[in-house]
Amino acid sequence: MSAEYIISQLINGLRLGSVYAIVAVGYSIVYGILRLINFAHGDIMTIGVYIMLLFMTSTGMPLWSVIVVSVLVSVIVGVLIERFAYRPLRSAGEEATLISSLAVSTLLQNLLQMIFSPQKKAFYLPDFFTQQHQFGIVKLSTMNILTFAAVIIMVIALTLVVQKTKIGTAMRACSENLDASRLMGIKPNQVIVFAFAVGSGLAALAGLMLAGEYKTIDPLMGFVPGLKAFCAAVVGGIGSLYGAVAGGLVIGVAEMLFAGLMPTSVTAYRDAFVFVVLIVVLLFWPNGIFGRSEGRRS
Repeated sequence: MSAEYIISQLINGLRLGSVYAIVAVGYSIVYGILRLINFAHGDIMTIGVYIMLLFMTSTGMPLWSVIVVSVLVSVIVGVLIERFAYRPLRSAGEEATLISSLAVSTLLQNLLQMIFSPQKKAFYLPDFFTQQHQFGIVKLSTMNILTFAAVIIMVIALTLVVQKTKIGTAMRACSENLDASRLMGIKPNQVIVFAFAVGSGLAALAGLMLAGEYKTIDPLMGFVPGLKAFCAAVVGGIGSLYGAVAGGLVIGVAEMLFAGLMPTSVTAYRDAFVFVVLIVVLLFWPNGIFGRSEGRRS
């Protein structure tokens, strides 16, 4: 087994982990405020990809405008889900909203199958995105480079938003104590809508990166990556921005090394291996790598 092959698997792991990281950030910012695991998050990613495919095949719009439309639609869907599926149940407790998120996920999957059919569809981006670039012994496609760049830009932008803006201050206050922040004049609903909007927009971008690599999409494509991104958020310390990114990279690299280095007879169990990694990490770091121990909030 050559060093070039191992490096190639590491690059693939970092690329896949970057996609998980982008989705995991959406999980973390919502959980940080509401203590809600939004299991419909992966399905919002699927909706974004199907919107891209619909506009790419039916209009002559340039790709950048198709991406903007897809992100906007995903944001609207995420905000509507929060408004009509989660907000009415907020006072009922975390268990009720968790069940609601599972129901919303199932509903979206079935709606996508009814509208677009359960069959896989081809998803091809312009040749520019698949062009290969050589850096020594490392080969990267344009999509790989854009994926890595997107994670870096996302981390910097969200850090600045959280640390330097009023909405970021409100998010930090709500994550500490939702009721106390309300008494201080903060409007939690606006903060929560902003968190869902950001997470949903990022999910659409992650879907583009995932579909661009695999070149096929289907109505269930976001479910398993969504679960893996949730594992990444937990591994990194759910509620932590940097933890979500670190967890995504850990999960992505571990998955690709398992798929590339293990015998072919067991590589089909790569999805199960991700959950094994989750269990092992939590045995040593119960709160995740960057997580912190905390009591139940008011």
